[in-house]
Amino acid sequence: MTNKNTAHQYRIVPRDPGAHLFEVTLTVAAPDPNGQEFRIPAWIPGSYLIRDFARNLVSIRAESEGCEVALLKLDKSRWQSDACAAPLTIVCEIYAYDLSVRGAHLDTTHAYFNGPSVFLAVVGQEHHACELDICAPPETLGEHWRVATSMQAKTAEEYGFGTYTVSDYAELIDHPVEIGDLLIGEFEADGIPHAIAVRGHDKVDMARICSDLTKVCEQHMKLLGKPPDLDRYLFILLVLANGYGGLEHRWSTSLVCSRNDLPRRGDKRVSDGYRKFLGLCSHEYFHLWNVTRMKPAVFTPYQLQAETHTGLLWVFEGITSYYDDLALVRSGLVTAKSYLELLGQTITRVVRMPGRFRQSVEESSFDAWTKFYKQDANSPNFIVSYYTKGSLIACALDLTLRRVTHGKCSLDDIMRECWRRYGDGRSGMPERGLESIAHEISGVDLEDFFDRYVRGTADVPMDKLLLDCGIRLCLRAAKNSKDVGGKTAGNSELPALWMGATLMQRGSRSIFNRVTASSPAERAGLAPGDEAVAINDVKLSKANIDARLREYHAGDQITLSVFRRDQLMSLHIVLEEAPEDTCYLVIDTDASDAAEKNRQSWLSG
Repeated sequence: MTNKNTAHQYRIVPRDPGAHLFEVTLTVAAPDPNGQEFRIPAWIPGSYLIRDFARNLVSIRAESEGCEVALLKLDKSRWQSDACAAPLTIVCEIYAYDLSVRGAHLDTTHAYFNGPSVFLAVVGQEHHACELDICAPPETLGEHWRVATSMQAKTAEEYGFGTYTVSDYAELIDHPVEIGDLLIGEFEADGIPHAIAVRGHDKVDMARICSDLTKVCEQHMKLLGKPPDLDRYLFILLVLANGYGGLEHRWSTSLVCSRNDLPRRGDKRVSDGYRKFLGLCSHEYFHLWNVTRMKPAVFTPYQLQAETHTGLLWVFEGITSYYDDLALVRSGLVTAKSYLELLGQTITRVVRMPGRFRQSVEESSFDAWTKFYKQDANSPNFIVSYYTKGSLIACALDLTLRRVTHGKCSLDDIMRECWRRYGDGRSGMPERGLESIAHEISGVDLEDFFDRYVRGTADVPMDKLLLDCGIRLCLRAAKNSKDVGGKTAGNSELPALWMGATLMQRGSRSIFNRVTASSPAERAGLAPGDEAVAINDVKLSKANIDARLREYHAGDQITLSVFRRDQLMSLHIVLEEAPEDTCYLVIDTDASDAAEKNRQSWLSG
């Protein structure tokens, strides 16, 4: 047990919301007598990009017993104080204007922060307990503001300002904090207290959300069991006009969703937006097991000053992306038809990614720092997502195991064994850990499977595997530029012709943001960043491109006018039939009893 007197004392104050400035102080009771080193992380666990949080430090100073202590900057994120025998206090001003789940944000409407972006570590003393005093904003603001965090309170009242306590620095930076006018719902999942704190929307059906999240959480607990240290859990949700994303933590998650995704009171439908929201919550909750506790060996412990490479992100994100939607159908929140629509959309995203033939998911995982998290206009042509293709590999592995073992083994069994071996967070999963456990538990030689689909770039044979469950995989051309797949084309108009480029709206301008490799547009010389002007002298924009292309036939040559920077250019493009890259899945009503049994076993868990 750490001596109470050696606990590091942190304090954070939303000092100047109008200027987006937090004041953060840190007092070290027993600094290194030779000079104490401090550092701030360069990245946050769960988001594999060097973010250099030190760049947001506006000022930093040190003092002891009322006197200034000199600080020497060692590099971009480390400082060392002069020798000091008495308690040492560091005072920082931190600029916070990152409205995402990864950083910190402060304005006159709320305050939000993740620990890595605001708290310095005491080098060599990271194992000490920490106390954090979360202070109220200036009196002119925040009359109804409350605090939402999964940290354990010491003197703070529930959802109140005051002092919170954690076991060490690693835990300190693993509890995001939202402060503002919050709508809070509470529920229990398998006897464990859960809550959701919503900012930005006070008209939602909170009772329904809590009821549905209970089912999601309990479904995941049914699969993997309750983590022994899980005694509370918090969903922190920021609602925006348009937004989507999440970041996992050991006792909480921080989420962003769009306003229209949440259900209003009296609306019993599972809209596409609400289904997307539930899938997001399900994804981040599954991370309770898969990456926050059970993680790659190279992440134990995290080294937050530089990149840490692993080929296993497809396991920790791809498999999570498989179970997030699967949990919705297994818990009864969506129908089998609805789930298959989601799976069809995932297949569509992968099929539309030419880069899947250039990069394996293992390579995508390893290169996340430099490629996946630093995408440009050409990325879809040369990289693959370890989320989306990883989820298809997880699905294929699940269905393969069920087929070759005649239902005696599934991915569920593999994940339970992985959790039993690596869930303590001490050793971590080695780079071939899941593969060896899958072979051991199933008794099946899966080397060719992993060579082809994880380390190789072959397409996952979803069509053959789904047939074993009485499901037909169908491909068609996209109806229009908004078609994400998952459904039949219906009786709508014929697909637009294809030139292999997509438009995005940037203010009043329509910009080509992606040009597909080996497409008619690429062959004609179209480049990302070109501004759309006209097709055959008729105005072209993102809003009318589908209608414009339907005026022509395959083989027709069009003249595309674009601005490249300030130069007007004319490009000659020969249009082609739209490729069949849009997937939908159909339950075969004539499937055998065995196939129907396989499907029921898979989707019911």
